[in-house]
Amino acid sequence: MQNTRENDKKFMRHALDQARLALEEGEFPVGCAIVQGDTILQSGRRRNSEGAESNEIDHAEMVTLRALLAEQSGLDYQGITVYSTMEPCLMCYTTLLLSGVRRFVWAYEDVMGGGTNLPLQHLPPLYRDMQVELVSDVLRQESLSLFAQFFQNYTYWQDSLIAEYTLTQYQQLIEGTDRNPQT
Repeated sequence: MQNTRENDKKFMRHALDQARLALEEGEFPVGCAIVQGDTILQSGRRRNSEGAESNEIDHAEMVTLRALLAEQSGLDYQGITVYSTMEPCLMCYTTLLLSGVRRFVWAYEDVMGGGTNLPLQHLPPLYRDMQVELVSDVLRQESLSLFAQFFQNYTYWQDSLIAEYTLTQYQQLIEGTDRNPQT
């Protein structure tokens, strides 16, 4: 599962920059970068969590993929990696799989809705035969810090599993007892 590459941290930093912008905008701090080889093709962040245009589709990965597809038709997905500051949810993961992405790198695990544990081998051939590479915990502490800031300041998520988990993980990080160190 883990096959960290030399540039993974570099590209994750770019996704983290997007997550910081999302946090500054009052959004869930998820950033994404879609990379091919050594080139960032597109980046984006979570949008429309609240307000008049509120929806559950504008996750960072979906926003970034839509922007990329609007710019480039007939994209060859060979060698594409998606970097996300949080493990992709089921919607984002399967959409990216169907688009041709086979390598996913994320910083922070989504204990409430992460989709990468989907057992592809138990699904129909379209999914079962996909060779997918998953890399977790790249710059995890930086992402964890952003999520902790978010959950400390927004009451909407206050009692959710992910808020409680994140704040516990952040406290352990501060105390030096974090059991999931960043790579």
